[in-house]
Amino acid sequence: MSTLQIGLAIAGGVVLAGVVAHSAWTSRKNKPRQAEPTLQETLSVSPSFLTHQDQEPSFDPAPANEAHNASDLAANPLAPTYKTSGSLDPVSDMARSMMEEATAHAQRVPDEAEMARIAQSKAETAKLAAERAAQPSSAAHTVNTPTMSPAVAKVMDTAGAELPQPEKRPALDALIDVIAAVEIDSPISGDAAIAALPATRRVGSKLFSVEGLNADTGLWEQPRHGLRYSAFQSGVQLANRTGALNEIEFSEFVTKTQHFADAINGAPEFPDMLEEVARARELDSFASAHDAQLSFTLKATKAAWSPGYVQQNAARLGFIAGVLPGRMVVPAPVHGLPPILGLTFDSQAAMSEDPTQSAIYELALSLDVPQVERKEEPYARMIQTAYELARVMDGAISDDNGQPLSEVAIGAIARDLLALYDTLEARDLSAGSPQARRLFS
Repeated sequence: MSTLQIGLAIAGGVVLAGVVAHSAWTSRKNKPRQAEPTLQETLSVSPSFLTHQDQEPSFDPAPANEAHNASDLAANPLAPTYKTSGSLDPVSDMARSMMEEATAHAQRVPDEAEMARIAQSKAETAKLAAERAAQPSSAAHTVNTPTMSPAVAKVMDTAGAELPQPEKRPALDALIDVIAAVEIDSPISGDAAIAALPATRRVGSKLFSVEGLNADTGLWEQPRHGLRYSAFQSGVQLANRTGALNEIEFSEFVTKTQHFADAINGAPEFPDMLEEVARARELDSFASAHDAQLSFTLKATKAAWSPGYVQQNAARLGFIAGVLPGRMVVPAPVHGLPPILGLTFDSQAAMSEDPTQSAIYELALSLDVPQVERKEEPYARMIQTAYELARVMDGAISDDNGQPLSEVAIGAIARDLLALYDTLEARDLSAGSPQARRLFS
C-alpha cells in the first residue's frame, strides 16, 4: 500500500469520526429536556454499602489478619476487634465498623457518673413530653416542624381551610336575563317543582333557569326537595360569547316555561319579545367590545422540552393539571371558580406513549380577563410567570401577534386593562362577578 493510500485512509477515518461525533452531538443537543428526578426518586436508590453487603461473602477473618488483631487486643483489651476482608470496599468496612462500635458501646457497663447523666436526661425527656401533652392538639403538631417559607405556608393554609363554595347555578339577574314570572294559587313542594322542570337547561346556546320563592325564608332559590314555594320565575340568558338571544331562542324559552307552568298549575307572564331581543343585541354589542383574552407564547430558544419538563417547571409556579391533556391551570382561591391563568402545549405530545421522546417547542400562557377578579392581579402574575418560565426553561416570550414582549407593550396592555376594569364595574359587570362570568362564557 502506497503512502498516498495510507494518507487517504487516515483522512477518511478522521472525516468519518468527525461525522459520527457531529451526529452524536447534534442528537444530544436536540434531545428534549427531561424533568429532574424528585427527592423521593433519589432516596429510593439503595445505599451502596447495602448492595455490597448482600453480595459479599461472610466476614470470616483472613489468616493474615489474625495475628494483627491479636496484637491489637493485647495492647488495648477494651478496643473492639474489627474483622475485615481485603476484598471489601471502604464503604462497607466503614458501615460495618460503625455497627460493631455501636454493639460494643451497648454492651459496656456505664459508671455512676454516666448513670446520673442518663437519669437526668430521662427526667428532662419526661418533662418535655408532659408539656407537649398539655398543649392543644393543634399546637402539638407544630413542635419540631421545619419552618416553611411564607409562600408554602399560605398554600398549605389555603388547602386545609374550609374553602367557600360558589353557587352551583347562578341566580337570575334582570341585567343579563329575560325573566318571566309564574304565579300559582297555593304553595307547592319543591319535589313537585323539580319533577316539572324540563329535561334540558338550555335554550339554544343560552342558559335556562327556574327559581322558586321559598315560603319560609322569602328568598329566590333553585327548587330543593323538602321545601315549599309560593311563586316561581324562569329566565334565559340574554347573551354570551356565542351571540345574542334571537327570536327563535325566545320562542323556545316561552315554550319551556309554559310546559313548566302547566305542570304546576301556574300562570306565566312573559315580557315583550321584540324589546328583549333588542336588549340582548345591545348587551352582546357591549360584551363584544369589552371582551379580553390575553395570550403570551413562550418558544424554546435552545433544546426542545419534554412534557415532563414543562409540567415540572410549571408546577413550581403553582400550576396544576387541567382537565384536557396538554393543559395546566393556576386554580382560583375559591373552589369551583374559573382558573386565574392557563398554560397549554401540544396535546399529542402530552398523550404520547413515550413522553420523554416528545418534543415541545412552544407553549401558550393565557388569561381570560372577565373571568378573574381584579383583586387577584392576574395580569401581574401572568407577566411574572412568563418571565420566570422563560428564565428557567431558556425561552423567548412573544405576544399573540408573534412580536417580542417589550416593556412598552407590557405598560400599554396594563393601561388598557385598567380602563376595561373600570368600564365593566360601571356597567355592574365587574370582572370575576357571577354576571360577568356568565356573560363572557
